[in-house]
Amino acid sequence: MQITDWTDFGLFTAVARAGTLAGAARETGLSQATLSRRMTALEQRTGRRLFVHGASGYTPTAEGRALLERAKRMEAAARDIAHWSAAQSGPPRVRVSAGTWTSEFLARILTAYWTPDSAWTPEFVSCNLDMDIERREVDIGVRNRRPNHPWLAGRRTGTVQHAVYATSPDITGWIGPSDDTANLPSEAWTVANHGDQMVAVSNDPQIRMALARGSIGRVVLPTFAGDAVPNLVRVSDIIDALTCEEWLVCHQDTRHDPAIRAALDAIAMGLRMHTPLHDARQSPTLTVG
Repeated sequence: MQITDWTDFGLFTAVARAGTLAGAARETGLSQATLSRRMTALEQRTGRRLFVHGASGYTPTAEGRALLERAKRMEAAARDIAHWSAAQSGPPRVRVSAGTWTSEFLARILTAYWTPDSAWTPEFVSCNLDMDIERREVDIGVRNRRPNHPWLAGRRTGTVQHAVYATSPDITGWIGPSDDTANLPSEAWTVANHGDQMVAVSNDPQIRMALARGSIGRVVLPTFAGDAVPNLVRVSDIIDALTCEEWLVCHQDTRHDPAIRAALDAIAMGLRMHTPLHDARQSPTLTVG
């Protein structure tokens, strides 16, 4: 099967749209003779008559109109690719994976640790499951434990604490995860300790928080998130069973990439705004898992 030059379809679209070789020549910058030759070659390659040639110019046949609809989609895809390419002309994107509340926090305080002239462009991937750094699904992950694989490098940024929140201590019902929710420790704790008291459930942490703000029930949140929510108050002490370390994790082969290194330093600074270190021995350097 002979492959047709994709450029021919773009030229075909210009001729069909203009209706004349002269009009298409002005749009494409090619001569009328070149356009005529390319359209003849395209008809030969496709085995279809695409134009009726007459005094009024080049009028697409039924086959030509069918091709034009397909070529327009190709033209739109080409524009999309051009926009995508242009968007990549700035600093390299660094894909950062974190849970719902950490992603929201990092996005909300972005200007505290990043500026448009930074050496990297942030791309946040909110996911409560660990995305695969080894296969480069993301470049950096915010995790609740030290990495334990030899191909991962990690930097501890602090400690995350959890508490119970509601609009009032008088609220007694609980808001928990639905059955298809990622099994986060806070969700498992809620089910294990208050499963029989749940009055509403959702697989989306933000929906659960919204329910709590609507006085539907109590919800477990990281303190850095819950303390920032208007009209929610702590109705419990810190839940020691849910206190965990926070780590920035990346692939050890990419940790010295300038953009990723800059992102690691910046995000670490951002995370320390809500997770003070409790270990004075903590080093800011990356360690291999």
